Amino acid sequence: MLSIIKKMNPTIIPLILSVLLIIVLLFIPTGFENALTYQGAERVKAEVISTDESDIVDTGLIRSGEQRCEIKILDGKFSGQYAEAVNRLTGSLEQDKLFAPGDIAFVAISHKDGNITTVMMTDHYRLTQEAILAGAFLLLLVLFAGKTGLRAIISFIVTILMIWKVLVPTLLKGYNPVWIGLGIVTVLIFFSLSLIYGWDRRCLAAFSGAMLGVLVTVIMGVIFTDAFIIHGAVMEASESLLYAGYQHLDLTKIFIASIFMGSSGAVMDLSVDICSAVYEVTEKKSGISAKEAILSGFAVGRAACGSTTTTLLLAYSGSYIALLMVFMAQGTPTEFILNYKYVAAEIIHTIVGSFGLVTVAPLTAVTSGLLFTKFKGLLKR
Repeated sequence: MLSIIKKMNPTIIPLILSVLLIIVLLFIPTGFENALTYQGAERVKAEVISTDESDIVDTGLIRSGEQRCEIKILDGKFSGQYAEAVNRLTGSLEQDKLFAPGDIAFVAISHKDGNITTVMMTDHYRLTQEAILAGAFLLLLVLFAGKTGLRAIISFIVTILMIWKVLVPTLLKGYNPVWIGLGIVTVLIFFSLSLIYGWDRRCLAAFSGAMLGVLVTVIMGVIFTDAFIIHGAVMEASESLLYAGYQHLDLTKIFIASIFMGSSGAVMDLSVDICSAVYEVTEKKSGISAKEAILSGFAVGRAACGSTTTTLLLAYSGSYIALLMVFMAQGTPTEFILNYKYVAAEIIHTIVGSFGLVTVAPLTAVTSGLLFTKFKGLLKR
């Protein structure tokens, strides 16, 4: 029996555990299933037959009022029926939408005693397109990476479910965001690395290096969020969360958690690069000393850090292109830009996240160098 286990692919057991975790996460409740919004309403697809914009007040870029749509319901208990739906405009280009005949919309139908009372136009229906896009990505991943791609998909699903079924509900219930975030990052990094390597020295080396880098990010995030006097309300939609009845939440700690969680993927990625490089060196050169292996990891880490930190900067700044354009169009002085609270918050995200990346390279080089040389007997492949 022991010999059979040894001959098994080292990623089989982590794969089985990951699938079991997915099944558990799929069925555990979040505790917010009975939230009041949309209770008693049926959410279905509908085709827009005609529209009436006579009640819309158009003042240039801003539109307010109501658009009335004649729709045909495409699924649900009222499938095939025609109804009049209301699309309320608030004057926000970000949130408002206009429908045209032939559009497929997502609508919320309120009903009583089997009769439709009101129909609200929620938004354009995008779930089909999203499913096609996701399916194309998963297919490409499997075709290119084979079994490794399948394991990557499993890791991807675990991450999504951990965020939606564990992170979000526990934060809403008021648990400490820093500890919850750190615990979830630990679990996700462990499962991701075990799916890549199995339970061997490489998994331990990469995991220990990545977690040390994450801990550096946590400490730096706490220190500089306080030093910059940043309140968590700088996060998008945070005020809406407070107004929804969650005034007890510590938004600043949630902001700190978002810092190290946002960079943890890049930290893990870099730890894998360094760990794999040091492992290959030690395998190809038997008898190499721990110092030489660690220095080889340092050499790889120096090259990788430059591109990875730039990647992190582009990832964070990409969503702020419009804001940067506004600053330039208005001629805002650079010192004012850098001093704005929300800009300072993004600086913390980027630089503190980069601290984790810069430190994870040497830390992983050290853990890998030691585990692959001096402690080679520990968790043999």
